[in-house]
Amino acid sequence: MSGFAARFGARPAFALSVAALCVPLAGLIGLCAGRYPLAPEQVALTVLAALHLHAWPAHGALLHAVVMEARLPRLVAAALIGAALCVSGATCQAVFRNPLVSPGMLGVLSGAAFGAALAIVLGGAVVHRLWVEAGAFAGGVAAMAVGVSAAAMLGGEPGEGALARGGILALLLGGLVSNALFSALVSLLKYAADPLNQLPAIVYWLLGSLAQTGWADLAWAAAPLALGTLLLCLAAPLIDGLTLSDDEARSLGVPVQAIRFAVMALATLIAALTVALAGMIGWIGLLVPNLVRPLVGASNRVVLPMSALVGAIALMLADTCARSVASAEIPLGVITEMGGALAFVFVLRALRRRAR
Repeated sequence: MSGFAARFGARPAFALSVAALCVPLAGLIGLCAGRYPLAPEQVALTVLAALHLHAWPAHGALLHAVVMEARLPRLVAAALIGAALCVSGATCQAVFRNPLVSPGMLGVLSGAAFGAALAIVLGGAVVHRLWVEAGAFAGGVAAMAVGVSAAAMLGGEPGEGALARGGILALLLGGLVSNALFSALVSLLKYAADPLNQLPAIVYWLLGSLAQTGWADLAWAAAPLALGTLLLCLAAPLIDGLTLSDDEARSLGVPVQAIRFAVMALATLIAALTVALAGMIGWIGLLVPNLVRPLVGASNRVVLPMSALVGAIALMLADTCARSVASAEIPLGVITEMGGALAFVFVLRALRRRAR
């Protein structure tokens, strides 16, 4: 750890405060930037006018449409999704004691993609976005169930269950089975879909985007995403207990199996919700926790909330880039894949140095 990182991480409260202050700054950048750039004072006056605290500025209707209806809901969604994916990723990494584990370890992202694709195919020529979102969430939950069921058949002695001694490896293998199954089902649906209407919709969903996200979507998704993320952060002391060996944790009175199942189920559910809201957003849940740990240390009491804040900042900035860098909007999933792949090279180098 560098000298700066050591000093920064020695004061977790200071690190969290800096990250928390950067969240509204990233939001302000997102509200100002775009193909129709705005000055910060225009954004501030528009928000105040929408709250009935100030008179509407000139071109008030246009500013309201751009700030309050187009940019603000997708920035709120980006913050919630980024926080949820990164906390989910950090939780998975702690449970599996492996920094290279991602939220899709139980196949939840592939399952959610299958659910969304199935809704598009069954919906015919016209399908409501709500059905696609419901299908994505149901598919994610189904994938989690398949992964856990496969782990139950692969792990432990009969009667011990999927999360018994050695259950981490069984759960990992169950996730690989679920991921392979639902990836194949997605490919089958793409093959069977109407190539003129349904196939482009499936591909667009798999790329990930917040372009169609509005207040109606946040009305049902914001509360469970925020609550699930908060619950995982509050469970950080219990998750710290899972970083010990199972025998050590049991000797300290930690109910290993119950905690592992509960936190993995919650992490999987909020990951499925992110796919339901925005499609497939890759890499961020894997990358951010690995960037955070060298700065604040290994304790999940700090890693989880810090990952939530940094994830919110990263995805808000990524979404701003997605709609600003070209005349046509670039899918958000493409931005995170490109940036994440490049940044992860440096993370792997750092992990290799620390392993020596």
